[in-house]
Parts: sequence; C-alpha cells; structure tokens
Amino acid sequence: MRSRRLVVSAAVIAAAMGIVPVSAQADPVKPAKPGTSGTSDAHGVTVTPDRAAPAGQKFSSPAERTVRTAPKARGKAAPQAKGIAAEEPTVGLDGWGTSARGVAIDATVTNAAWTLLTATVEWGDGTKEQYDVHGTQTLELKHAYQEIGYYTAKVTLSDESGTRALNTMDLWTLGSDFTPHAPTRLLDTRDGTGAPKKVVGAWGTARVKVGGAPGIPANATAVVLNLTVTNPSRAGHITAFGTGDERPTSSNVNYEPGQTVPNLVIVPIGDDGYVDLYNHAEGSVDLIADVTGYFTHTSSSGYTSLTPSRLVDTRTGLGAKKGQVGAGSTFGVQIAGRGGVPSGVTAVALNVTVTDPRSAGHLSVFPSDRQATTSSLNFVAGQTVANAVIVPVGPDGKINVLNRATGGSDVIVDVVGYYNPAGQSAYMPVRPERLLDTRGDASWNYGPLDDFGYAYMHLGYNRPTETAWVLNTTVTETRQNGYLGVVPDPNSAWQYDSGTASWPPAPTSSTLNWTPGKTVPNLVQATGGPDGIVDFFNQSYGTTHLVVDIFGYYDKG
Repeated sequence: MRSRRLVVSAAVIAAAMGIVPVSAQADPVKPAKPGTSGTSDAHGVTVTPDRAAPAGQKFSSPAERTVRTAPKARGKAAPQAKGIAAEEPTVGLDGWGTSARGVAIDATVTNAAWTLLTATVEWGDGTKEQYDVHGTQTLELKHAYQEIGYYTAKVTLSDESGTRALNTMDLWTLGSDFTPHAPTRLLDTRDGTGAPKKVVGAWGTARVKVGGAPGIPANATAVVLNLTVTNPSRAGHITAFGTGDERPTSSNVNYEPGQTVPNLVIVPIGDDGYVDLYNHAEGSVDLIADVTGYFTHTSSSGYTSLTPSRLVDTRTGLGAKKGQVGAGSTFGVQIAGRGGVPSGVTAVALNVTVTDPRSAGHLSVFPSDRQATTSSLNFVAGQTVANAVIVPVGPDGKINVLNRATGGSDVIVDVVGYYNPAGQSAYMPVRPERLLDTRGDASWNYGPLDDFGYAYMHLGYNRPTETAWVLNTTVTETRQNGYLGVVPDPNSAWQYDSGTASWPPAPTSSTLNWTPGKTVPNLVQATGGPDGIVDFFNQSYGTTHLVVDIFGYYDKG
C-alpha cells in the first residue's frame, strides 16, 4: 500500500496577536515598567481555522466491491465468485482522516428489501461495533486508533440467516511518527553530492532525493533537514517544499551576499520522494542539506513538547565545563534525566547557540555513539548565532558537540522537546503559509515589535489536541542587538479579550539572536500555554519586525 501525505491548508490556524509592555527577565536587562497587569495596547486579529484533509487523503471502496456470501450452512459461508457483480444488499465505504489518529467512514448500505440487517464494523485494530440498519441508510462512523499505522476496516452485513455481504477498505492514520537518522549529508552542490556539481542559479531549484535514499523508506512523509546556504552572490532566501506541490510564498533560510547561513527545516516529501529547494534571488548560491530524521505513517517515536529550558551554558559552567570550547574539542551533554527529558528517548529537539567565537567555523551536534560527519550551525568570528537542531540521542542518554574551528567558542544548548515511543503527538504537515508579518499584512498594521514587547498568537484555537507548532521565525530591520524568545503564554484567550491578561514572564532562553540591520531566521517547535497561546518576545532595546511562517503541527488526537 502506498503512503499518501497529509498537507492541509494553513489558513487553518486561528491566531491572535498583540504587543504588550513587559519586564525583562533575561539579558539584555531593562528596568521593569510600572504596573502588574493590563493589555491596553494589545491588538488582536483572527484567522479562520480549517483542518479539512485534501482529496488526496480520502479513502474509498465503492459498493461494487461488496462481496456477497450465502447463508451459513454446515458452519461455513460460501463466498461470492470473483467477477460476479454484487446484488443487494451492498455497502459502499468512503473514509477520510479527522486528526492524527482519528478517521471517519460513511458506510452507505443499499437494501431495497427493507430487511433488518446488522452492520458489524471492524476497524482493523481489534475493536468492533454493531449497528441496526433498515433499508437504505448511511452510517456515519468515527474511530480513533491508539497507534499510528496502516489498517483495514471491514463492514459486514448480516441477517438472521447469517452473513450476507461485506466490504473492506485500506486506510492509514494521517499523523506521522518520527524516526531518527544518523546525521548524513544528502546534498552538497559544491562537490556534487546528491546533485550536479554547480551553484544553484538565480530563481533556480536544487532537487534532493529523500524518500528511498539510503536508510530512508520510500513512503516517508516528511524529513528533517539542516539546510545551509553558502557562497551567495546576492541577497535572497530559500524555500523548501515537496516536489510536485505548489511552491509556497514562505521562506526557510534568508541570506546576504557572502554569508553562510544554516536553518533547520521540516518539509513534506513529494510523491516521487524528492524535496525542492528554490533559490529566490537574483544571484547564485551553494546549498548543503543534512538529514537527521524522517516521518512515516508507521508507529515509531511521538513528540513531547517542553517549556524551553537551558541545559548547557559554557559561560557559567551549566551542564559543561566553564570556559570556551577549544578548537577541535568535543564535549558531551547529558540529555536523559534533565530539563524534563526522560530516559529512553530516541531524539531531542534543541536550540543551539554559539556566542563570542574566536574564529570562523561550525558546530556539529551528533549522538554519543556516532562520529560527527555534518554541520549543525555555522559562524564567523565574534558572531552570536542560533539554530534549531533535532538530533538522535545515544544509548547512554547523551549527545556530543564538536567545535570545528581554529578558535574557541562559548556554546548554549536549550531543550524544547523530545521524541520517544511513548510520545503521543504525531506530526501533521500543512501547506506553508505566512501567519504574521509586522511589516504590514492583512492581519497586522501595528508596526514593528516594541523594545521588550511581544506578540501573542493563539495557535491552539479550538484545537485542544494540538501540542506544538513547527514555525519559521524571521526578524528583519533590527535596530539594536537582541534576541527572540518564543515561549508559552499562561493567559487564556478570554483574558486577552476581556483585558484582564497579566504580563507573561519574559523568556529565559533564546530562539534566535541578531545584530543591528540583520535579517535572521530560525525554526522553532513552539509550545503553547494552557489555552494554546504562544508569545514572541523582542528582547532588545530597539524595535524589530517579525515574520512567522507555519509548516506543521503536532497532534495527540
């Protein structure tokens, strides 16, 4: 059975946003503003939610496939001969996904004789239901599977004499589980790995083979790539999307001439197994793509989101030896048992930051039982740069960090979530879409984020089973040094609507860092508060514009 990908419309997310004065709780430090609560300068907007699965995600077994059987005789049923059209009663099946594990089936029974029938529904996971059917009738059936996977649903019609007709339909859950993959290079246009050895030209596309690549099944639905731009001749951005899909207007990596810029992407895989990387620029670039994991409709590891917390800060000696990581040096990071991460995890979602590097280079983040073969983030001397990282965890519960540079550097590691077999949240990609652009769009005309202000976004609107959202955040037109913090908001939507929301605490971890005048992107797996609200803090003495694109979400339903 061939897998199909879930990609729903992302006009789907209900969002509310506002700028609120806050007191600073992390560097850079600013005196607290007076007062303890209030949202007098908050601004809200709403986007209508929509999660309907596209036509390609629907399942069907028409009534013509109904198989008739004779009444029971001597303990056995005689099946209908193949190729003989089914007589009444018949049952046609039409199904579709409703959530990560939920499905719905319309079972249309046609029986002109109006004989009372019993419809037995078997969902393929050992559960069974029965319904009484009179004549022609459509049963509206719903079910939630305990595990991600492929199933065969069967509806059997019977009367007092025994089984009379049945139909079956193959289906699969729409959510996908994660499988870690040893960090491996799939693409490098500099040396011809995975594509021709040449730069990607202006408005050009590099195509990356993912599904069916070594160690990745052909039916993988989405992939985690660390995407790096290097040697760009002009400013621009890269957009990643599944081959065959409509190219979205969102961006994944923004760059300036001569920069080397990494960013993590979680992108659907095209039906042919490829991912397209489009260079939206008037100049050429080299592209590098490293895989660290993939998603399938097969039970593996689900996601558990965490409130971001700091595991390592070499400036203070938190989680590692105090002092800069030397040139070519590696240090281990204990993951299991820290920051809310249990033992037995298969992979961890991190935000890794390099600060005050003495020379240009890159960091490699990799499992403790493997060798470093790829890069996780690149930097130049004196730069502070962050990048999201999803990395497999070694059997000892650790990962390693290698400083591939000729000079030392300080390293910060924040954890945002983890994957393990007990995780209940499955990944649901959406068509990439822009949720917020403070430079001005249909939902925002309030200008840039104020210094030490924040925007709040109600991503969990009427979606209580969604646990985290995969977003790309980009800051631009920055005025002062600063960083962006993306954290859960403790307030409810009602509190914002009624003007009684309290000022949320400022973040103690960063998502991305910037210097004046820079455009900086970073992926974030954002966790919402009790009501599914996420805060985007401008931790800076100057204003900044913020762009937020959505690529998917995790659902435990």
